[in-house]
Amino acid sequence: MRVHPASRVSGSVRLDGVSIPIHHGVKAGSWVRRFVVGALLIALLVLGGTAFRVWQVARLDDRAEADVIVVLGAAQYNGKPSPVFEARLAHAKRLYGQGVADQVITSGGGATGDDFTEAEAGVRWLIDNDVPKENTMAVGEGQDTLGSLQAVSDAVHAKGWHTAVIVSDPWHSLRARTMANDVGLEAWSSPTHTGPIVQTRERQAKYIYRETGALLFYRLFKTPADDIGGTGLG
Repeated sequence: MRVHPASRVSGSVRLDGVSIPIHHGVKAGSWVRRFVVGALLIALLVLGGTAFRVWQVARLDDRAEADVIVVLGAAQYNGKPSPVFEARLAHAKRLYGQGVADQVITSGGGATGDDFTEAEAGVRWLIDNDVPKENTMAVGEGQDTLGSLQAVSDAVHAKGWHTAVIVSDPWHSLRARTMANDVGLEAWSSPTHTGPIVQTRERQAKYIYRETGALLFYRLFKTPADDIGGTGLG
């Protein structure tokens, strides 16, 4: 008798004289499906959990006293901070005025051909807005968040300081704080809640998406991944 290919089995056992087929192929396929479904569920849980932490930390505002306030750089135009950068600087000035720290450090390097680094533009803004020059420091090194924070950490430790309040945008806060701690600072975050990044829910959702991907990439590969998501930090 001809056996249809779909009905073939890979083996059988006899129990009380009755032959019972064993469908090894079906069993293997079932395990593959379970593995794929399980992997997808784990991936969704990791993504969802990370996105929730990005959102959660964005809402935190820790103003405990520290050695320094660190303002992460953003775009500047011939020494004038962009609206995103200015919102961070204004928040840092408020923290300084409230006595959170005696020193404000601005960070960020410059592009080829720039007359100012982001850090220099930040210090100019702070001095122009009544923060004493002797209470500011520009650390104009680094082309991404991780590089900037490593340079800041070196400068902070050279002064014998250790603790820092990180000022950035809400959605950037978890990744920035994570990196700051990884480069040797004892850091917490106080994000700004003004500026163009927090103006619309659509824009906020884009930045949560961006930072979720960037943070996961950083945790996996220990590289900054500042461009993940394509939203930019102007």
